[in-house]
Amino acid sequence: MENPIITNYNRQAEEARAEAAKFSRLINVYSFMRLGVFLLFAMSIYIALKWGGMGMLMSLAFILLLVFVWLMSRQSYFEEQRSYFNALATVNQNEVDSISNRKNLYDDGRQFADDKHPYTADLDIFGPYSLFQLTNRAATRPGLNRLADWFSAPSDREEITSRQQALKELATRNDWKLDFQARLLFAREISDGQMKGLMAYLATPLKIPAERFLSTYIRLAPILLTGAIVAACFVPLMVPVAVLIALFHFALNMYYGSYVTKADFVAGKLGQVLQQYAVLFKKVETANWASGECSRLSKQLADHQTSAKIRELGILVNRLSYSLIMIVGFVLNLFFLWALKQMLAIENWKRNNKESISTAFDLLGEFEALLSLAGLHINYPDWCFAQIAEGNGYTYRTKALAHPLIKETQRVSNDFDLNDAYRIDIITGSNMAGKSTFLRTIGINAVLALCGAPACAQELKLSVIRVVTYMRIKDSLNESTSTFKAELDRLQMLLGAVEQQNKVYFLIDEMLRGTNSVDKYLGSKAVIEQLIRKKGVGLVATHDLQLSELEKTYPDYVRNFYFDIQVTGDEMLFDYKIKQGACKTFNASLLLRRIGIEALG
Repeated sequence: MENPIITNYNRQAEEARAEAAKFSRLINVYSFMRLGVFLLFAMSIYIALKWGGMGMLMSLAFILLLVFVWLMSRQSYFEEQRSYFNALATVNQNEVDSISNRKNLYDDGRQFADDKHPYTADLDIFGPYSLFQLTNRAATRPGLNRLADWFSAPSDREEITSRQQALKELATRNDWKLDFQARLLFAREISDGQMKGLMAYLATPLKIPAERFLSTYIRLAPILLTGAIVAACFVPLMVPVAVLIALFHFALNMYYGSYVTKADFVAGKLGQVLQQYAVLFKKVETANWASGECSRLSKQLADHQTSAKIRELGILVNRLSYSLIMIVGFVLNLFFLWALKQMLAIENWKRNNKESISTAFDLLGEFEALLSLAGLHINYPDWCFAQIAEGNGYTYRTKALAHPLIKETQRVSNDFDLNDAYRIDIITGSNMAGKSTFLRTIGINAVLALCGAPACAQELKLSVIRVVTYMRIKDSLNESTSTFKAELDRLQMLLGAVEQQNKVYFLIDEMLRGTNSVDKYLGSKAVIEQLIRKKGVGLVATHDLQLSELEKTYPDYVRNFYFDIQVTGDEMLFDYKIKQGACKTFNASLLLRRIGIEALG
């Protein structure tokens, strides 16, 4: 059965491609029309030269120039529309690819990967085939950073519930969301260095020598030079005066040239980009929001008149670029000191707005992060928003909890119940039966729920917990660290977190693998008993069945769960369902036999 969500995205992608194709045809038509106007202009010159009539030539040339400029403006508009609809088709197709095969054209967040983080490396939060790759729809660096921050630490209860309301509202505006993404897709092509350079430049006004004099003189410059030239036509003695004024203007342009060059180097290539950002800020400012979080972002941008200010800066930067057009720039700079005028205007803009510009882009990044999480609610409407539990104990109650990175056709869901209590749950089971996946399922859904996103479950209620994992422990040649030393370091971090932080929930997968079986059991038992004394709460997955005996010693604190297999001859059947109690069936000897190794004894 076809997914109606995918069907809708495919339809919108096809409609956008059709619109892009229509504007491509119009661009070709108008290109030929421009060529025709140019040929008419050439013919008019030939006719005027052959038969005379300079008045007719000037009139015709003026009319053809107006037509040519109009054709250029229309073609520019058609190119903008084509780019927009191509981008809209791209973002719709990206949603299809994400749902179908977990592909994503946006950043996968690998730059945020950190093996020493309490959980992100073990739970596949960042990098290829990660939660970030599944979720991210942010095109800007502030958006990426904000989403990474939300995935790296739990939010408080108020933030979670507020964000949930925002995501629900955004999910009802998927067309608005896709339009926003399409208009912001260009930002993926802008390097971090360019934007950092722009932000640093805008935050640091330049100290321009004799700025007050220059500001005053720029207003007088065109009047003085034009007046001197006109006067020179009637009074020959004014010719040297006109030449001196022109030379003075040339000298001013040369003297302040380094300031103009710096402004153009940093901002010149981003004038059109700033105009595009202004459109996006305007979209957020003017939308009628109901949720508190979206309203807050919109109000902050509107209160600072962000879209108008960014548009103003974009216009100034574009005007600065006029001075670089060879003949046009020479005339503008000679008569109007054009480049200096725009440079001073940009400096005034910087002084008035330097404190709000970075804040504005941070707010836009926060909105991108919200749109990213809203995409999960849109694409997976059967996922649930968590209810945030209160109480002194730990709560993690869920029905049909599954791993969000496993395809729907392959993943197996489980129920789990920890209700306002302090418990350590020991999970035993065979190899490949599902212990590690279950621990990661518990952890990754907690990360989703505690940033306000929907979790891959039918129902979920949990406390605001701080997840700490002990799973993929590995040695480090660079740090001369053995596997066992790496395990001890991770254990020390885990125990310190349990003792010092509030509501730490640990996920331990096979403790102390880097030592012998006797020390492994004794050490694991000692760690669990210390965690009990510290009132630690979490899950411990192990092959060591002896650890399940701790339930008898601590019946009010330790619970046993297991994943098992059904063995029929040489066949192993896994149901990946968690069950209460200790495991009795193991499969290591059967797995060894499959690769030609017969276990003796």
